[in-house]
Amino acid sequence: MDYTQLGRTGLKVSRLVLGTMNFGPLTDEPDAHAIMDAALDAGVNFFDTANVYGWGENKGRTEEIIGTWFAQGGGRRDKTVLATKVYGNMAADGDAWPNHDRLSAVNIRRAVDASLRRLGTDRIDLYQFHHIDRNTPWDEIWQAMDVLVQQGKILYVGSSNFPGWNIARANETAARRGSLGLVSEQCLYNPAERRAEMEVIPAAEAYGLGVIPWSPLHGGLLGGVLRKEQEGRRSTSGRAADALADPDERARIQAYEDLCDKHDVAPGEATLAWLLTRPAVTGPIVGPRTREQLDSALRAVELELPQEFLDGVDEIFPGPGPSPEAFAW
Repeated sequence: MDYTQLGRTGLKVSRLVLGTMNFGPLTDEPDAHAIMDAALDAGVNFFDTANVYGWGENKGRTEEIIGTWFAQGGGRRDKTVLATKVYGNMAADGDAWPNHDRLSAVNIRRAVDASLRRLGTDRIDLYQFHHIDRNTPWDEIWQAMDVLVQQGKILYVGSSNFPGWNIARANETAARRGSLGLVSEQCLYNPAERRAEMEVIPAAEAYGLGVIPWSPLHGGLLGGVLRKEQEGRRSTSGRAADALADPDERARIQAYEDLCDKHDVAPGEATLAWLLTRPAVTGPIVGPRTREQLDSALRAVELELPQEFLDGVDEIFPGPGPSPEAFAW
């Protein structure tokens, strides 16, 4: 496994991030534990979750599964760089009161203590804002975070789904307060969805944030979906089905799979490897439901893509380009 620094920090993390969103809803606890063991054995030390994962009446279940895995010992907790998120409403359905969500100081305090209990740990290595809060001032947010750092409950702070100007505003406020500020941004980014290149990634580069792409396979569309469909190994539904219903989008996906065939690489592995070539990217989040999917993702770290392949991706999925040239002269 290859490692890199998380943004401008001294923290070393693996170039793949183990996403745990499927743990609970789609992957039961024993299988989730086996996947985490296999990831750690392969050198993946960066695990990502969120307090709301498990969803619905099972919100928090994913953190609990990670907590029972830590409780097995064997150095699991100390070997893992643990990231979770705060923002979503964690109150039981029908029992939501004001201040049970977003980024007020009162909710941040409540949420971090609840996550620590579920995770069975005394600290969160990377505490991420799951979304921007348009109503809470940054001075209040950073005051709450500074207290958590002083208490040793969190070590670093990251963002998720932030526009570039929010990254700038957050870190300018942090600098004024003498705080470290955001060290990472988790955003939607893959060859077919490159809007982050306009302002999010340039902002991350300028402020020293590591970029952690989520949905790197674009809901499965970049994982060989057409080949699997033809072989009867996948029945497309949801976002993938909607996208493939568009003839132009289907043609782009076909062109991408043809490009992968030309270079004798698996589409999913090539997509992850492409992300690892992008500026500021720390590592994409992979969310395996099975051990086989994890093994496929691990192969991507060793994959070196020729320039001809990278040029072919740009031809199929050109992206908007950086701002302001993306929308102005």
